[in-house]
Amino acid sequence: MDESKDFEAVAGKGVVGTVTDKQIALGNRKLMEQVGAFIPEEIEKKITGEQNLGKTVAYISVDKNVEGFVSISDAIKATSASAISELMKRGIEVIMLTGDNVNTARAIAQHLHLSSYKAGCLPEDKLNEIKRLQSEGKIVAMAGDGINDAPALAQSDIGIAMGTGTDVAIESAKITLLKGDLQA
Repeated sequence: MDESKDFEAVAGKGVVGTVTDKQIALGNRKLMEQVGAFIPEEIEKKITGEQNLGKTVAYISVDKNVEGFVSISDAIKATSASAISELMKRGIEVIMLTGDNVNTARAIAQHLHLSSYKAGCLPEDKLNEIKRLQSEGKIVAMAGDGINDAPALAQSDIGIAMGTGTDVAIESAKITLLKGDLQA
């Protein structure tokens, strides 16, 4: 198996590298646009179908041509849905900030009965949204588990990391939920 040369993680977008003199990119649509990859219409239709089911999709391009994709289903925990419902019943505004595209975000928001969500968020977008809410005088709690959540977790008034998440998210938060369960 050949190793990747020039491997690079592109924050909030995916990874790029060179394998056997071929440029490989694995990530979201923003990464495909950044590397100038062509996306065939038939693949885009399949991807949209997966996203409409609430799945996260990572495009795979070889030498600037999308050759396929990986579909990832991250099941929503029943406890997360009930915790969010309870927060909303108590008059707490719940906003989902996600790096997923709008189709995936919409499907998840509908499942959770969320009216407010922002899709396609890079780490700086999440951070800026936290700052915007704070500038309106709101006290902001942020729950997250990934590298892309770390700046927003650090900025929030109450950062809540999932114990099952990345080390940088845990280090950036004020509270860590050991089991990654929002009801805790």
